Amino acid sequence: MPQTPPHHVTLIGGGPAGLMAAEVLSQAGVRVDLYDGMPSVGRKFLLAGVGGMNITHSEAYPAFVARYAERAPHLAPLLREFGAQALCEWIHGLGIQTFIGTSGRVFPTDMKAAPLLRAWLKRLREQGVVIHTRHRWLGWNSEGDLLIHSPDGEKTVRSDAVLLALGGGSWSRLGSDGAWLNVLEDMGVPYVRLQPSNCGFEVSAWSDLMVNKFAGAPLKNIAIGLGDDKPRLGECVITATGIEGSLIYALSAPIREAINRDGAATVHIDLLPSRPLHTVQAALAKPRGSRSMSKHLHSQLGIDGVKAALLRELTPTEHFNDPAQLAVDIKALPLTLVRARPLDEAISTAGGVPFEALDERLMLKQLPGVFCAGEMLDWEAPTGGYLLTGCFASGRAAGFGLLEWLKR
Repeated sequence: MPQTPPHHVTLIGGGPAGLMAAEVLSQAGVRVDLYDGMPSVGRKFLLAGVGGMNITHSEAYPAFVARYAERAPHLAPLLREFGAQALCEWIHGLGIQTFIGTSGRVFPTDMKAAPLLRAWLKRLREQGVVIHTRHRWLGWNSEGDLLIHSPDGEKTVRSDAVLLALGGGSWSRLGSDGAWLNVLEDMGVPYVRLQPSNCGFEVSAWSDLMVNKFAGAPLKNIAIGLGDDKPRLGECVITATGIEGSLIYALSAPIREAINRDGAATVHIDLLPSRPLHTVQAALAKPRGSRSMSKHLHSQLGIDGVKAALLRELTPTEHFNDPAQLAVDIKALPLTLVRARPLDEAISTAGGVPFEALDERLMLKQLPGVFCAGEMLDWEAPTGGYLLTGCFASGRAAGFGLLEWLKR
């Protein structure tokens, strides 16, 4: 009896989500062609590895899932199937060992993304995955075939199913430009507007001193709070237009939403999180004699440099004559942020295809046979390995969902 030819699936996008779906499908015997508009795949993945490839996080599952905020219920089933532990075991299967850092973040032992990606691509090619670079997806023609712009011109592709893993809208030079939004909108697919996530924010204006002398200066050993939430410990960086860095990224979603709602968001910076308010007040109440307040702050509390400059920038002049009030400012220095930095500068994006537009297999309800995965879905998470884990998990889930659909 003649054998039934294998199913043929087209994947659009060569980031972690697309590559993971390609692995699932090719292991199941499906013929896979993967198209990516850039000269090579995994470009944003490689950029994430610059300075240390933080692949996932080791914290307990309930806390891990909570990092996905309002989308946690949608990501939870995906992460139960392929969470941090499963991801680490998968990496070990590629011959790459991992370790847990002091922060709980998980890294490859060599801290690099390139060896992991090379080993992965080798396995995918051995499994028969064909990767086409410099091939940009344009949408569909009237017959339902995929339109692809290639170095040899425009061509059409027909397959049994399609998986889209096109990324968000940040770092367009690496391929994630959000252009797919217009294509899906034309097909009647709903979407949520893309917004910056894990991004810096701007103030209305810094003084010349802050811009010329302290832009780029790190603010270390501080805490930042927004509203009634408990302040978070960490560090960030003063920029020419405002503030950025890991501590700000962790708060980027509530800061952004507060700006959307109120036009501005005021965070409070604790310059001395290890010292209670009463000890700061006691230190400032000591006689300073002929010393300036700047020298008094330095000698009694160790506040100098960028911390002292920020205190001067954001505190009314008269507060420097009131030690009790100045202590309050040191412990809760108000900084008003007025806008996020541009979308293309953000580490990731919020918005995209909502889960409500997908079925439980991550297939678009509006377009049967078309699946979505990765950052193009409407979810966000802080840095620390959560973004990558979500992309891997959704790509894997979409791959298995697609297999189930093909069987039916």
